[in-house]
Amino acid sequence: MHKSFPSLSRFPSLSRREFIKFPVAASAIALLQPQAFAQAQSELVIRNARIYTVDKARPWAEAVVIKGDRILWVGSDQEVPRIASANARTIDAGGRLILPGFIDSHNHIDSGSDPDALLIGDSKSLAEIQEKVRTFSKVRPDLKWIIANGWNYSIFPRGTLPSSRDLDGLTGGRPAFLVAYDSHTIWLNPEAIRELGISKSTTTADVQKDPKTGEPTGILIGLSSGISEGWLTHLPVRTRQQEYQSFMTNLAMAAGFGITTVIEPQCTLQRLQMYNDARRRGDIPLRMQVALYHRQHTPAAEIDQYNTARRKFHNDDTLRISAVKLYSDDVVEPHTAAMLAPYTDRPDTQGATLWTPQDMNHIVAKIDKLKFQCFIHATGDRGIRTALDAFEHARRVNGVRDSRHQIVHVECLSPQDVSRFSELGVVACMQPRHCAPDITGQWAAAVGPERSKLAWPFRSLYNSGATLAFSSDWDVAEMDPLVGIYTALTRKGLDGSPEKGWIADQTIDLETAIRAYTLNGAYANFTEVNRGSITPGKYADLIVMSDDLFTMPADHVKDTHVLLTLLGGREVHRAPDAKFF
Repeated sequence: MHKSFPSLSRFPSLSRREFIKFPVAASAIALLQPQAFAQAQSELVIRNARIYTVDKARPWAEAVVIKGDRILWVGSDQEVPRIASANARTIDAGGRLILPGFIDSHNHIDSGSDPDALLIGDSKSLAEIQEKVRTFSKVRPDLKWIIANGWNYSIFPRGTLPSSRDLDGLTGGRPAFLVAYDSHTIWLNPEAIRELGISKSTTTADVQKDPKTGEPTGILIGLSSGISEGWLTHLPVRTRQQEYQSFMTNLAMAAGFGITTVIEPQCTLQRLQMYNDARRRGDIPLRMQVALYHRQHTPAAEIDQYNTARRKFHNDDTLRISAVKLYSDDVVEPHTAAMLAPYTDRPDTQGATLWTPQDMNHIVAKIDKLKFQCFIHATGDRGIRTALDAFEHARRVNGVRDSRHQIVHVECLSPQDVSRFSELGVVACMQPRHCAPDITGQWAAAVGPERSKLAWPFRSLYNSGATLAFSSDWDVAEMDPLVGIYTALTRKGLDGSPEKGWIADQTIDLETAIRAYTLNGAYANFTEVNRGSITPGKYADLIVMSDDLFTMPADHVKDTHVLLTLLGGREVHRAPDAKFF
């Protein structure tokens, strides 16, 4: 089926930044201009619909009446004349499924969509990457650096990582900087090693070296966790206009995927200025919340700036600050996530946390005392336990409150820690697409079959009473929530394999998955009072689906799309095949 924003589900194994290959329609970009935001009708009726409200008080309805930017009433078609005014605009949905707008609880909304970066997320072998780098280098002689995004650890044998030698002679003498699909590991060619001044004598922990020769291999670890960020200063600087255009492209894509609220999880105070400029111009066609990024060794005075920024945006649903982001560990594939026992394929290591447990306890308690919500990236079972211990410590020293702290990713969980999420009131912010078997080959080899039983444990956490909030982690994975829902239901790759899914006993049902992308996402981010369900009094953030997810096999969910997205009753996306009104 046609999607106005091409679905990445149509392109198996495209795990990063692939959307930019497909131009966004000019009409979609126009939606981001202030003049395109026509005022919402004073009253709008949508009838003849199958409305799944995600409201336990009334799960299903046929009609909804919108007044201004709020839902006035939800009920049956027969009752509409009694509620709506005679001059209300009416949409006949033709029996189509209507859902609350999706809430993407972890989306790097200004990342990706860079026309000067090569996309290699669909590459199945080293040879394929080499050919793409060689070709791209020839057709872009204007670039001083060759930057590529999306390589998958799983294409390299037995948990090994590539080396600079694998890229030698491909770029016409220019440095190359290749980012892994998860944005945590960098692969350099020999020219880049020289350009960055890396040598045998470099002692920083992020530079990987050959254990026999001591020479740098061309691999840098820990980019997203802040370890390797210093190397980025050597790369060409994108102009403010280029960065803003990428942001606009991604916002348009989000609206096309039915996303009406985005949580940007790793915002600097500098980046906040661009978001605020977009807010003032009226260029943001959805609702944004951000978590400010607290790197290790951040000066204490910066937390005071967090407080100032939070006060400035506290009452603005277009741009709100409510959280602070930390890292507990790194990622599993390069063996930098913190594990309770050694890696199965590397028994000489079990990774490490980025903070000592004492330091993590201290900083989390400090953030909690300021009444900030805290997001902690944690993937390995020891990284997750360290984060849970820190939240428990904060409750002991500051007292119990409704904090809704989040652990983000929750990839490899110890059985002993499953119940602690519910007990501590910690939200599991998870990305279903990350567990798809077309991505996780090296992850599974590193963790081994026994620990994999609780790989991305959706069902175990749900059964324990934990709150699941789902997200894409764009641009690490596809932004489309329907790809995430499909994966949560099937645990299959985009090619439909394996037939019974990977770790199939951790699948969940459709209602639970939708709730994780709607009302649970609202709850997880303290916004359930005004969004997340189709309930009178809440924002009229609604989406109309091309097909009924409740009447189709789970394998087909990824092939559906959003026909219409309303934000506060205003149209911010309409697909070309939305011809029913």
